[in-house]
Amino acid sequence: MRALYLTLLLAFFSSVSIAETFVVSDIRVEGLQRVSAGSVFEAFSINVGDEVDSQRLTSASKRLFKTALFNDITLKRDGSVLIIHVVELPTITGLEIKGNEAITSDALKDGLKQSGLAEGLVFKRSTLERISLELERQYVAQGRYDANIKTEVTALPRNRVGLVITVDEGTVASIQHVNIIGNHVFSNDELLKIFQLQTSNFWSWYASDDKYAREKLSGDLETLRSYYLNRGYIRFNIESTQVSVSPDKKGVYITINVSEGDIYTIRDIKLAGNLVVPEEDLERFYIIRKNEDFSRQKVTLTSDLMIKRLGNDGYTFAKVDGIPKIDDETKQVDVTFFVEPGKRTYVRRVNFAGNETTLDEVLRREMLQMEGGWASTEKIEAGKKRLNQLGFFKGVNVETPAVGGTDDLIDVNYSVEEQLSGSLNFNVGYAGDSGFIIGTSISQNNFLGTGNRMSLSLQKNDTVQSYNFSFMDPYYTVDGVSRGFNFYHRKTDFSNQSFTSDYQTNTLGGNVAFGYPISNRERLSFTLGVSDTEMFEGSVVPAEISSFIDEYGDQYREYSLGSSWKWSNLNRGLFPTEGAQQSISVDLAIPGSDLTYYKIGYKADYYFPIVPDWSLRFRTELGYGDGYGDLDTLPFYKNFRAGGIGSVRGYRTSSLGPKGLPEYNLVDVVATDSSGNPVFETDNLGRPITDGSAPSNVYYYDADGNIVRSENDAGYVPVYELNPNNGSVVKAPAYVESEQAIGGNILIEGSTELIFPLPFIEDQSSVRSVVFLDVGNVFTSQCYTPEDNEIPNFTTHPYCDDGVNLKELRVSTGVGVTWVTAIGPLTFTYSFPLNEKKGDKT
Repeated sequence: MRALYLTLLLAFFSSVSIAETFVVSDIRVEGLQRVSAGSVFEAFSINVGDEVDSQRLTSASKRLFKTALFNDITLKRDGSVLIIHVVELPTITGLEIKGNEAITSDALKDGLKQSGLAEGLVFKRSTLERISLELERQYVAQGRYDANIKTEVTALPRNRVGLVITVDEGTVASIQHVNIIGNHVFSNDELLKIFQLQTSNFWSWYASDDKYAREKLSGDLETLRSYYLNRGYIRFNIESTQVSVSPDKKGVYITINVSEGDIYTIRDIKLAGNLVVPEEDLERFYIIRKNEDFSRQKVTLTSDLMIKRLGNDGYTFAKVDGIPKIDDETKQVDVTFFVEPGKRTYVRRVNFAGNETTLDEVLRREMLQMEGGWASTEKIEAGKKRLNQLGFFKGVNVETPAVGGTDDLIDVNYSVEEQLSGSLNFNVGYAGDSGFIIGTSISQNNFLGTGNRMSLSLQKNDTVQSYNFSFMDPYYTVDGVSRGFNFYHRKTDFSNQSFTSDYQTNTLGGNVAFGYPISNRERLSFTLGVSDTEMFEGSVVPAEISSFIDEYGDQYREYSLGSSWKWSNLNRGLFPTEGAQQSISVDLAIPGSDLTYYKIGYKADYYFPIVPDWSLRFRTELGYGDGYGDLDTLPFYKNFRAGGIGSVRGYRTSSLGPKGLPEYNLVDVVATDSSGNPVFETDNLGRPITDGSAPSNVYYYDADGNIVRSENDAGYVPVYELNPNNGSVVKAPAYVESEQAIGGNILIEGSTELIFPLPFIEDQSSVRSVVFLDVGNVFTSQCYTPEDNEIPNFTTHPYCDDGVNLKELRVSTGVGVTWVTAIGPLTFTYSFPLNEKKGDKT
């Protein structure tokens, strides 16, 4: 209205003040403060020497008003001099937003700037009023019906203004009732279960699922529509939707009117259009079938699969539309898939962005899509997956923009976000299983951005002292053959752990490994190594260990040959959420070694996504080992172990499985009866136990190692050592019940994990949280049998059963969190056993 008034005023003014035509000899501009005279002259479009009249001056004034820089414009004539007097619009010097939380200030300021309201721009009150109304509409869309926007404009010197926008966001209205009218096949309760919006319930304080938002309602309506269309109701329609607000604006009532219609079945399925690939190639992607209920979801999925198939042959911009032809009389549908392949597309360039540390060639060698070849959707997506599997990146995205000016060329642009792929650690600590820990390690899976893997570690605690260096080049050849080296020096001492076997080892060795790709998902690897091991027997060791050392000595040189097969289609290398991975390994101490044996292992990991950020993981690990040649058993220090992180959590590291057979010793006797015999009772198995004067749970032998029995009620009668001077009892032969786990040659482990996002953490790419159920144990088919007269009259091993007994599998549960930090991954686990048995260490 103001612009119209000014235009009429100008027309009137011109007709009075500048009624006659004249030639402009000069132009003067008055009232300018920030706007340059050049800007005025450019918009005014009248120059010195031009002949003007009132009509041309009016048109020039309109053009000047359209610049949106002036609040008022007046034209005057002084002889042949044209005078333009302007009043500039004020400039916004300050913009403050207060009271907003649901929408951030930055987001609000960006929106205001796009609408023409920002610091440095000219101020228009009409713009401010329009934006205030739009802000209120945005809050209403979020269910904040009582939101209020207040604006304050402060005039400042030099034609400037300051703006203050005060936001009262109010509260989000809660959903009091949702009513669906017109449904007969499915009940309200059944339909409302699929809605994101829910009426207020016990969990609403946490899930906020009762808070109304227009976008959520639109999404729920589409979900409702899909629910019916995927079950044959192709004529389903949402007739209307009403949203009512309570008088206090804190409650919302939703009414949805629907028309269900009838179920329609599929009568015929056809292909039409330009079929550039064999028809049978596309028909095998049919998800829908004749005579089954129509499903929009299956039609869409069929179209997507066909598009992907066409994309694999270079038809990147192909379209496939599944068009239903409805026969309302027979309640049947004919579905025709119209194929529009477009032109075959070729790749001009493959580009990478975001790899600030990793060299381009490391990414490029993972590509299956070649420059100059026709574009393949499958190969492009495989490149994305292979980059994710490297474990160097938090995320990988790929785009295929068309090359400008062409209709058959695209660029393939991969963008990556790098993450820490290595660690530098200095460790000082204490662990219950290992005592004090001191160590340092450097590990880099992407050494200097080359993709090579290198690690150097030095570790010392009460159990293990190790030095290790390894290096692996995954692309030793351009064909993807890998080569690696590993050198190590390792000392172990289990004498400080009461629940594992008491022995020490000192091992020095090294190996070289090669890996060969046999497909995009499979690799074969071979390892050749040599090691020297020196064994030291502890003071209290099981008979299995002492007899092995007696027979085979305490120094062993081994020449090892290993091979493995690995298959993987995991979606990423670090924290996968989808796909599977399997591996089989065989390790062999080859002839020429002091000890000849083999170990076979199988591992499998399966990930199944449930909903975004939620997945199920199933893990299995099996192992078997044995000796061959002159060795009829797996060396005890090569046994499989179970218990601890990475195994059965909730049980102490390596504490599960068979226990060793202790050698008998003479135990000091303090308490005797009136006849000088040791005082003892028998347990429920008839085994003698002491009254506390000697270790409990003991077996008694005579001086020759024979277990002496009698038929009296006392059970076992021990033979004891007498003092030769006075005949008193000095010692009674016995051995203490074993607590030393020695492992076994059979391993069975498995676990199920529910992977879930931690609340209040936006970036889940560096954190993994799980609820787990672990099961497993180690068993043996090689229970130790003493040599003749070593323990005379020996019958069975009291702590070892040959073979696998599934009843002995241990089960645990708990929660765990792994966090990738600047110093490496940190794992926190809380777990507890579910079927702990006597003797287990937890």
